[in-house]
Amino acid sequence: MPPTVLRFARRYGIRGWHLQTTSLGTIALCVTLWIRAKTVDQDERGNAERRALFVGLWPPMFWLMGDTLDRLLAASPRTRRRLLTRDVLR
Repeated sequence: MPPTVLRFARRYGIRGWHLQTTSLGTIALCVTLWIRAKTVDQDERGNAERRALFVGLWPPMFWLMGDTLDRLLAASPRTRRRLLTRDVLR
């Protein structure tokens, strides 16, 4: 996670479990959109199914962001500083 995301999470009190709960919520949203796609017209069904699949891509992202945030916050200050200042391109 870039340091700016960590600063944002600290400023607003976001913890890893918040993002992991969001991940589970997006799974429920995806299932809801998928079920709703079955009730629309045949002309609109493809678009509704694509929307459900798009939302279905979000859960792993939120889960991994929450896991990374938990690991960074659990690390010692020295390790955290080293991880956040590490050059990504090296």
